[in-house]
Amino acid sequence: MNIDSGPIEPLPKQKATKQRKTMKFTLSKYTIYETKKSIYIVASNKRETMFRILEIDLNGEEDNLNIAEDNVFFMRNEVMEVLRKIEEADDDALTKKLTGYGLLGVIRFTACYYLVVITEMSQVAVLGGHSIYHIDDTELVPITKSTKKRDSTELRFIQSFQNLKLSKTFYFSYTFDITNTLQTNILRQKFLSVGRSDIEVPPGIPDYNEMFMWNSYLLDPIFSCIDTVYDWFQPIIHGFIDQVNVSLFGKSIYITLIGRRSHYFAGARFLKRGVNNKGYVANEVETEQIVADMSLTSFHSPARGFFDSDKYTSFVQHRGSIPLFWSQEASNLTAKPPISINITDPFYSAAAKHFDKLFQRYGGGTIQILNLIKTKEKNPRETKLGEEFERCIKYLNQFLPDIKKLEYKAWDMSKASKSHGQMVIEFLEKYAKETVETTGIFHNGKDFQSTSVQEGVCRTNCIDCLDRTNAAQFVIGKRALGEQLHAMGIIEEKFLEYDSDIVNILTELFHDHGDTIALQYGGSHLVNTMETYRKINQWSSHSRDMVESIKRFYSNSFVDAQRQEAINLFLGHYIWSKDQPMLWDMSTDFYLHNLYEISGLRRSYRHWWLDSNIKGLHKTIQEEIIDKNNDVTVAKIFKNVRGYPNSYDNYWNEHYTPRIFVSLKDAFTFNMNSTRRYHHGKQAISPFDSRKQTSINQKLRLLTSDKKDKHVSETSRKKVEASVSPKDELNLYTAQLKEILHQSEKSLKQLDNFPIGFPVFSSDQPLSYHEFAIDDDDEIPEYGHTTFECNEYDRISNLQKNTRYAYAEPSEETLYENVINFENYKLLYDYSEYINYQSLTVSQAGISEYEKVINKADSYGNPTFI
Repeated sequence: MNIDSGPIEPLPKQKATKQRKTMKFTLSKYTIYETKKSIYIVASNKRETMFRILEIDLNGEEDNLNIAEDNVFFMRNEVMEVLRKIEEADDDALTKKLTGYGLLGVIRFTACYYLVVITEMSQVAVLGGHSIYHIDDTELVPITKSTKKRDSTELRFIQSFQNLKLSKTFYFSYTFDITNTLQTNILRQKFLSVGRSDIEVPPGIPDYNEMFMWNSYLLDPIFSCIDTVYDWFQPIIHGFIDQVNVSLFGKSIYITLIGRRSHYFAGARFLKRGVNNKGYVANEVETEQIVADMSLTSFHSPARGFFDSDKYTSFVQHRGSIPLFWSQEASNLTAKPPISINITDPFYSAAAKHFDKLFQRYGGGTIQILNLIKTKEKNPRETKLGEEFERCIKYLNQFLPDIKKLEYKAWDMSKASKSHGQMVIEFLEKYAKETVETTGIFHNGKDFQSTSVQEGVCRTNCIDCLDRTNAAQFVIGKRALGEQLHAMGIIEEKFLEYDSDIVNILTELFHDHGDTIALQYGGSHLVNTMETYRKINQWSSHSRDMVESIKRFYSNSFVDAQRQEAINLFLGHYIWSKDQPMLWDMSTDFYLHNLYEISGLRRSYRHWWLDSNIKGLHKTIQEEIIDKNNDVTVAKIFKNVRGYPNSYDNYWNEHYTPRIFVSLKDAFTFNMNSTRRYHHGKQAISPFDSRKQTSINQKLRLLTSDKKDKHVSETSRKKVEASVSPKDELNLYTAQLKEILHQSEKSLKQLDNFPIGFPVFSSDQPLSYHEFAIDDDDEIPEYGHTTFECNEYDRISNLQKNTRYAYAEPSEETLYENVINFENYKLLYDYSEYINYQSLTVSQAGISEYEKVINKADSYGNPTFI
C-alpha cells in the first residue's frame, strides 16, 4: 500500500431495497390486531379518514421475519369491511392488542422478534408547521404465536433492553427529518426544485443521517421485507429538543434547541472515552439552534413559495471527546481516575477520520477546535492529553490546504474561572464573535443567491464535554442568536445583554440541554453551570455543584455498567449467539465498538481527507447553480417538484387539523415556555434590555465591537502592536464613563413624569455638608420629610421640601486623582483589552479613602446607587 495515494473510503451501508415515501397522507395512529396466523397493523392519518394495512406472518420460524403490504389505501368503511372479512376467514377471533402512535422497529434476543410500539407521546416543538414529539412510553409486542413462558435468559435480555428507558429524551417527527439540520433539509429541497437532486447535502448522506438515527438497527430486518419502511416506521433521535417563545411586543420569535447524540461509540462516561478506530468519538453531540419569526408558520412564502421563507435561521455547534485512544479506570472508586493514553498512533488515523467526517457534515468549511482542558497541573492528567492532542492537530494540519487548516485554540477554562472578575465570559465572548463570523449562519432565502449557509463548525471539548463545554457553547450560541436576529432584521446590534429576557431564556435552554446531555453520559445534572462561571449566587451554586458531583460519582461507580449493556443491546453492538458469552458476562466491550479489518485498502497517511468533503458548500452552489444560471424560479419548481403547488408539503393538515376540537389549555403553542413569564404582571419591557444594569454588558459590548483599530490590517485580521500612552487610555475610560452617563440620562428622562420615593443615603440624623463632598453650587437640603425627584445624573436637583435623603457622587476629577493612578501602568498591545480593569492599579491610599466613604455610607443604612 502506498501511503501517499489518495484516501480510500469504504462504501456506505446500502439498504436492501430503495425506499419510497408516500406524500398523499401521513400515518400517525396505529391499531394492532392479532389472530393465530397473523398480526395486522391498521394505520390511519390524524383525522382517521385514510387507512393502510401491514401484515406480519406468524406461521414461519420465530427467527424469520415476514412482513407484507399491498400498498392499497382504504376509506373508513372499506377498512372496516376488510377487518370483518379477516375475522370471518380466521377460525379464531380478531383480537385488538393495543393502539399506538408510532413504530420504532423490531428486535430479537434469543427467540422471537418483538415489535417496538410508541404508546404515549407529547409535543415539544413545531418547525415550519411540522410537529416534533417526545416519546413518553413504549411497549414490546412479541411476534409469535407461541404461548410458552419465556425462559430466564430471554427475560434478562428484555430487562436489559428496557434499562435504556426509551421514555426519556427520545424524539421523532412524522413529517420532518430531525436527523439532519435545517440547512440540510431546506437545501435539499432547493436542489430538487432546480432539478439537481443528484447533489448530495452533505456529500455521501442522501437521506436520513444514520449517525443520529438511534433505531437504525431496529429497522434493518424490515428493509428486506418492504420498500415503504419510512411510511410506517419513524426514525428517532436521542438527545434534547426544546422550544421557547420570545414575545416581542406582540410578535413571536421561536428559539428551538436540538441536541442530536451520535449512536456510534455511544455509552456511559468512564466506559466510553476518546475515539474508536472508525473515527467516532464518545459523547458526540450536534447542537442546532433554530430561530424563526412566527409571523409566517411554514417554510414557504404565501405567494406559491417553495421553501423560500426568510423567517428561518439556524446555527450548528459540535461537541465530542478528544479524538485519541485514551481511557480512565473507574474501578478504584476515585472521583478523578488517572488518564491513560492506550494507543499512540504516529499517523493519528482515527482522528483523521473524525475530522474528515466533520468536513463532510458541516459544508467543508473551517473546523474550529476549542480545547478547554487544563494546561498546567501538579500531577499531569489532562495536560498530557492536551499535549498529545496538539501534536495530533499539528501533524494533520501539515498536509491540509492553507484555507482548510484546523484552527486549534487551547484555553484553560478551569484556571480562568478561579481568577477575579469575569475573565471566562470575556474570553468566550471574543472567541464566540470570531467563530460565528468564520463559519457564518444559515439564513434561508427565496433562492440560492439570497440564501446564506453555514460552512464549517466549532468543535468544543473538555474532558467530559459536559460542564465547561456547555458553558462555552452557551456563549457561542448567545452570539449566534444575535447574528440570527440581526439577519432577520429584528435587531440592529448583534450583541445581546446579559440578564435580558431573551438571554435569560436562552440560558434556561442551554442549562436544560446541558443537564440532559450530562444525565445521558455522566449520570447526573451539570456540576458547574453558567451561574458558576458568571459567579452569581456562589454559595447556593457551590452547594448544588457538590451534590451533583456526588450523584455523578455514584452513577459512574454503580449504574454505568447496566446502562452500557442496554445501549450495546439496543444499538446492535451485541447480538446474541450460542457461541459467545452473555452480554452481562463480558469483561469489556472494546471489540464491539472497534472492528478491525485485516485486509483491504486503507486511507493515505498524508492525504487523509476526501476531496469531496473539503470542496466547500459555497463553492458547490456557486459552480453548480449560480455559474450555470440555474437558480430557483417558479417555472423550474413547476417542472421538478411533484404535486406543486397543491400538495408538496402537508404541513397545513398537520398543524391546523380540520374538524378536530382542541381546547386552548391543551394547545402546545399556548403552553410553550415564553419570556412573558418574566413580566410578573408588570409593564412589559423589551426582551433585549437588561433587567440588571451591570457594567459587564458595556464592557463586553466594547470587547466585541465591530469597530477595528486603525493599525489592524483588515485582510489579515492579525493583531499588531500599538503604542498607547496613559493619557490615551484615560481618554478611553472617560469615553466609556460618558457613554454610561448618557445611557443613564436617557433612562432618567423617562422618569420625569413621576416622583421617585426611595432613599439613597438615609439616617436618623441630618447629613453634614462635607461628609459626601457635594459641589459648592449644590443646594443643601434641610432635614425633614420631602419628596425626591431626580432629573440629572450627576447633580442634586428639584429637591422639594421634606426630604431626609441626599445623593452624592465623587466628581470625575476626584475619582482619578484620589483612587486611580498610573504609577504602575503597563503598556498594552491589544486594543480590545484597553477596557480590562486589570490593566489599571488602585493605590492603597485610594483604596483606604474609598473604603472610608463606603463605611461611612453603611453607617446610615444600605446605600442605593442610581
